[in-house]
Amino acid sequence: MKIGEISKASGVSSKMIRYYEQIGLIAPARRAESSYRVYSDSDIHTLRFIRGARDLGFSVDQMKILLALWKDRSRASSDVKALALSHIAELERKAAAIKTMTKTLKHLANNCHGDGRPECPIIDGIAEPMREDGPTALSKFGLSHPV
Repeated sequence: MKIGEISKASGVSSKMIRYYEQIGLIAPARRAESSYRVYSDSDIHTLRFIRGARDLGFSVDQMKILLALWKDRSRASSDVKALALSHIAELERKAAAIKTMTKTLKHLANNCHGDGRPECPIIDGIAEPMREDGPTALSKFGLSHPV
């Protein structure tokens, strides 16, 4: 099976397949005499696994660990669970940061007149650098920059 075929079968783009080979996430494909990459059914399963992990937001390093665990039939499920719980904590941290950013930007947008005047709390809020030693443009609205 050529790269276009495995791409379609796995749901992973040809570009990403070549990238995963380049970074060592997957083994380089066997080459035909024509120098085309040739893939097996096993490669489809591996790429589908990677696609599933990527869809859940796992990093490349985490996917390397997950692949090793997936291939290791003597693995401890506690190792997989620990990685998943760590990833959940990171996703929750990111979700909280996004929620804070959304709240801040909504507040700034609500305080912007949106008229022909040059004064704009959105621009002021973005332009004000984060400061640990004093108020920022956002603090006058009771907000702070998200971390």
